[in-house]
Amino acid sequence: MSETNSAVAIMNQVPGSDADVRGESPLHHVGLADITDQSTGDAGVVFSEAGLLGHLTLRCEPSSPLIAVAQTILGIALPLTPLTSVEQGDLVVRWIAPDEWLISLPNDQVFDLETRFRAEMNGHHSLVNGSGGMTVYKLRGRHVVDMLKKSTPVDLHDSEFPVGKVVSTVFAKSGAVIRRTGESEFELVVRRSFADYIWLWIQDASQEYGLAVAS
Repeated sequence: MSETNSAVAIMNQVPGSDADVRGESPLHHVGLADITDQSTGDAGVVFSEAGLLGHLTLRCEPSSPLIAVAQTILGIALPLTPLTSVEQGDLVVRWIAPDEWLISLPNDQVFDLETRFRAEMNGHHSLVNGSGGMTVYKLRGRHVVDMLKKSTPVDLHDSEFPVGKVVSTVFAKSGAVIRRTGESEFELVVRRSFADYIWLWIQDASQEYGLAVAS
């Protein structure tokens, strides 16, 4: 799990404004902007995609002095308690495993953050930029828990799954990192290759409650 920083090539995955390519979310073909419902009051489940975020996976022993370095770089403390998360502005850090964290932030900031990690983290650790391989779905509404119960075996009662809790689990015969962001609000980090499948599943699982798409 060790890295030699001098041997790591860092690539900015965000195309510049003059580039011939453009970044597209996994659901770009769906045209979510065209089906956004400005009036979501009657819907039991409200869906939106936070596509094209930056995602870094950090692995490091919790007892390592590099934890303090990482926290200085991030500007917030890493969540060391299992199944928890921390959030500051647009930066979210999720506990994934005892030595693993998923860091999400706006894609125009991820290159600079990765560059700092590569320059300042010297020692036994791993850092992977998985920005192009993930997307985030946001779900809210009075029936969001009912819909999620169809999709995952996790106990979603607020006494067992409070705001800020994170689990990596089965979702709709695939997998997702689920985080509770409010009383009736959740986010799912899903792999790009399963993004369309999970979007179709959410549509089907929400049918009896009413589904709206928000910007």
